[in-house]
Amino acid sequence: MNGSIQIEGWERDEVEIRAEKSTSGDQTDLDRVFIEVESDASRVSVQTRYPHGAGVDVKVEYHILVPYRVMLTNVATVNGSVIVSGISGAGQLHSVNGNLDITESSGRFSARTMNGNIRLKLLELTPGDAPMRLETVNGSVVLGLPKDARADLYAHSTNGELHTELPVRAGNANESRGRQLHVTLGSGGGPVILRNVNGGIWVVREQPSV
Repeated sequence: MNGSIQIEGWERDEVEIRAEKSTSGDQTDLDRVFIEVESDASRVSVQTRYPHGAGVDVKVEYHILVPYRVMLTNVATVNGSVIVSGISGAGQLHSVNGNLDITESSGRFSARTMNGNIRLKLLELTPGDAPMRLETVNGSVVLGLPKDARADLYAHSTNGELHTELPVRAGNANESRGRQLHVTLGSGGGPVILRNVNGGIWVVREQPSV
């Protein structure tokens, strides 16, 4: 509910979870908020459990280390940011009031927030038919892709500018109408959909790591 989530990839085939509870109110509220972990050989589920009824002023910050090849099925918070780095795989990231930031990663990720910016910088965009969506209402969207990325890119900003640095295929039905853009990157591929209401959208060239 309240707090940010930071996830980093590492070489170990194990998951390490660090959670820190804090409050600016009654210290006894800390004991009313529980961190529930369930796991088996193939998955780990972590949830923050708040008491039903009366609200408590408790924030929980997570720092999680995972195998760098991983599926992030659902990473979500209400008031806080989600930060991901060093992952090769896929993920679904959500916030209501917070930024979503994915860097030094490869794969296909979708991210959605209401009030916050989205930054997704991929070293490699893996093929896939399922749409990859980056959506916010009040915030900007920055998508970094390598120059050889292949995708059908759709972008729409209600009240913001659109810009792409990547080369597009000549001679196809690419469209750019006002604040709406449809281009084919490389030879085309799975759809990548970028949407926001108040903020710009930038597709930039991501440089490989040295």
